Amino acid sequence: MKITEQEVRHVARLAHLQVDDSACEKLATQIGKILEYVDALDQVDTTDVTPTSHAIELVNAFREDVLGGHLDREKALSNAPEQTEGAFSVPKVIG
Repeated sequence: MKITEQEVRHVARLAHLQVDDSACEKLATQIGKILEYVDALDQVDTTDVTPTSHAIELVNAFREDVLGGHLDREKALSNAPEQTEGAFSVPKVIG
């Protein structure tokens, strides 16, 4: 599939990208080659191929929930760069 420089410029404008003329020519050629490859893949007969959702078979690797003890406050704050009144002190994020 051939893509024109005008189409490349249009997509670049939609994506708020600045593309100069030499890059536009190169992009049109490269995108055209990619689309030709996709067209070639579309010709492959996949009628006997079963659909997959993942490349490898996955099994849930969940562990059982086990009730455990909590982390001591002093131990939790021991590596904190700053702490105030027994809590983590972080910079203000929302004005």
